[in-house]
Amino acid sequence: MRCIPILLLFLASCAQSAVFDYPVTRKGEVVETYHGTEVADPYRWLEDDLSEETAAWVAAQNEATFGYLDSLPNREAIRQRLTLLWDYEKLGPPWRRGENWFWSRNDGLQNQSVLYTGSAPYESGQVLLDPNSFSEDGTRALSGTVASHDGSLFAYSISDAGSDWQTWQVRDVSTGKDLEDKLEWLKFTSVSWMHDNSGFFYARFPAPEGSELSAVNSDQKLYFHKIGTPQSEDRLIHYVPEHPEWGYGAKVSEDGRWLIINGSEGTERKNRVWYADLHGDWNEVQPLFMDFDAIYSYLANDGEVAYFRTTNDAPRGRIIAVNPSSPEPEYWREVVPQTEDVLASVAYLGGSFLCNYLHNAYSVAQAFNMKGERQWDVKFPTLGSASGFGGHHDDPTAWYSFSSFTYPSSVFSLNMGTGESTLVRTPEVAFDPADFVAEQIWYPSKDGTKVPMFLVHHKNIQPNGDCPTLLYGYGGFNISMTPRFAVSNLVWMEMGGVYAMPNLRGGGEFGREWHQAGTVHQKQNVFDDFIAAGEWLCENNWTRPERLGIRGGSNGGLLVGACMTQRPDLFAACLPAVGVLDMLRYHKFTIGWAWASDYGTSDDPEHFKSLYAYSPYHNVEPGRAYPATLVTTGDHDDRVVPAHSFKFAAALQAAQSGSEPTLIRIETRGGHGAGKPTAMRIAEYADLWAFLASELGMGKLSFSE
Repeated sequence: MRCIPILLLFLASCAQSAVFDYPVTRKGEVVETYHGTEVADPYRWLEDDLSEETAAWVAAQNEATFGYLDSLPNREAIRQRLTLLWDYEKLGPPWRRGENWFWSRNDGLQNQSVLYTGSAPYESGQVLLDPNSFSEDGTRALSGTVASHDGSLFAYSISDAGSDWQTWQVRDVSTGKDLEDKLEWLKFTSVSWMHDNSGFFYARFPAPEGSELSAVNSDQKLYFHKIGTPQSEDRLIHYVPEHPEWGYGAKVSEDGRWLIINGSEGTERKNRVWYADLHGDWNEVQPLFMDFDAIYSYLANDGEVAYFRTTNDAPRGRIIAVNPSSPEPEYWREVVPQTEDVLASVAYLGGSFLCNYLHNAYSVAQAFNMKGERQWDVKFPTLGSASGFGGHHDDPTAWYSFSSFTYPSSVFSLNMGTGESTLVRTPEVAFDPADFVAEQIWYPSKDGTKVPMFLVHHKNIQPNGDCPTLLYGYGGFNISMTPRFAVSNLVWMEMGGVYAMPNLRGGGEFGREWHQAGTVHQKQNVFDDFIAAGEWLCENNWTRPERLGIRGGSNGGLLVGACMTQRPDLFAACLPAVGVLDMLRYHKFTIGWAWASDYGTSDDPEHFKSLYAYSPYHNVEPGRAYPATLVTTGDHDDRVVPAHSFKFAAALQAAQSGSEPTLIRIETRGGHGAGKPTAMRIAEYADLWAFLASELGMGKLSFSE
């Protein structure tokens, strides 16, 4: 039975009429001087994640928040609808190693997807790893998987409560039993096996000093782990001690001869490359690209010739061929030149380079032979996002996933000889995609820059100046926002809401220039783009400020925090999630220092001026009326530590002069988002959408079947 969109029964506002009675938050006396400017930080004590006072504050805030959320009339109906729609099979594209195939599957409402293995994709499979058995509450997740070259051994990692820290183990595929090998204190690392199964390469940090959830992470080193030996005996492969900020990753070439080592500096989209001959002396690590001027992503090699995707002299990306004996640019051979679209990823499969481009923020894909001759284009079912494209270099078939706003994530096979795509598995979700429409518009930002934005809604929704609208954004770190399917957004649209997603500067949708236009001293461009999107929605009769909500997570949480403090009059409800909200101290926790390429740091006097001008925590003004706000974070978030959200929420509660609620929802045993169990996700979205329904005046809602 097809579901009919939710009916709006009335449109009376449900906002509170009186100032909310928040828990008391102690104000400290901390004042710090930055380059001659005194800056108060009254809630610095909330940075101590080990203190009893912080724990008591978290408990009090959660009690107040959940007391409020429990009273919202639409919450249970939304939760039930989310649960119903979420209950469908979710499959990942399969991959092969040796004679063994591997794939992930979730039967619908399992907290974690299960990893299967078999002799053919999706057939005669047996469970290899079931993360649902790791913990009763589903908060221990499978965070990394790498099979050996012949598929007989399987390295996998487990993260606890959403933390970035990983523990790696090795499982014998034939027996399903774990070996004694166990590696600890790994995060942000690739794993690559030697072809003889003797071991694998990985990178790790030293064990943290103090709190493992907030201590600074640096001094990553590249190691080789030999199977059957303790981690303490692992062989150090590469480390440059005078550069503790450098991070490393390694990949063994398809032919097993070369070790390709990447060296990064934080999140900056540049890297160095070294290589070693695994048939010779591993200690002879040789430099290849050392200028740190572009991305160099290894693709494949043909004997002594290596192929790389690079942004060197090509801000949107190209493919080059390089002989390590003559690595200078004048000896490079261009295989696939730069185009007007962004070369997001490349896979070398079946003797061809399969190039996945972004065209106006959606996927287009083309195949080229080793000479750079275009062979064929991949035909996708609609405007959306493709990912995966897995397989061996000589495989005749590739496998990938595709989804859009209204097209659930589905698995396709791709004939590498003809370019023909075949739909292999698509889920049955209880909705009719024909009931929804997606379009892309372009609008001018404050400085005149044209910015694209996707608008998605039920077909019966027309711009009437009163549509409840959720504006979602990110705008940073060269990360692209592309059309993808999400049950949560589908339910929002069934509620009668419009979903708007602009492709802000700072993202990667249009190449390096687009990204850099939203970084450091130009970061305000990102906020201007987002504010301009809200203004366009109002000026073009989609909504009005009283019916406009905004949401974003991580760097997107910064986006929401900055925009709501700069333009509180434009929005009725704000949902900053796991946000970077204290821009003067973000770099002092865990991996925060790595984000300096996008933000700059307060250690630099010029950077300080820019950061201080927009830092959400420092731009909350006492006595100002702010929109209704529901801050969300997790107590185990060691990516963007929860202190950001704690301090921002405390400042907002103290400053709020209006009657709108300013609440913080703190997930216990929750992290930055990865590995969050299904039950937690459904509960969180039920709270978010119920909060929006209340604050945007959507009234009582009911779902009809």
